[in-house]
Amino acid sequence: MPDIFAYVGSRIRELRTNYDSGRGLSQEKLATALRVSTNTISRWETATYQPSLADLQNLAEFFGVAISNFFPLVEQPKNDHMAGLLQAARQLPPEDLEEVRRYVEFKKASRIYGGTDRPRVGRKPSSPKR
Repeated sequence: MPDIFAYVGSRIRELRTNYDSGRGLSQEKLATALRVSTNTISRWETATYQPSLADLQNLAEFFGVAISNFFPLVEQPKNDHMAGLLQAARQLPPEDLEEVRRYVEFKKASRIYGGTDRPRVGRKPSSPKR
């Protein structure tokens, strides 16, 4: 698997530079919209800082994409529980399906992103103690 933080950073940069039908968006304007500093956007894009899941959710909402867009595709084995989940989902109204989809995207992101050893938001990665 590629370095997850570098991949996340490249996706943020790609979404930002392709924003508004390819016109792009400056780091400053994105930072203002997300209420973070311009340096934070730059550091996310270069994987110097790692955005939290809440940050990624805010980015996903801003760009109108699923949070899973920030992660590489991982092939999953077939799961028999999926058939039961799909059967139950067919009986839900559209607004509940959307809520379930968002929850599943968040859980998937939590497993991929949350399982990594990372420093707190806004902090530089610390070097290993000797």
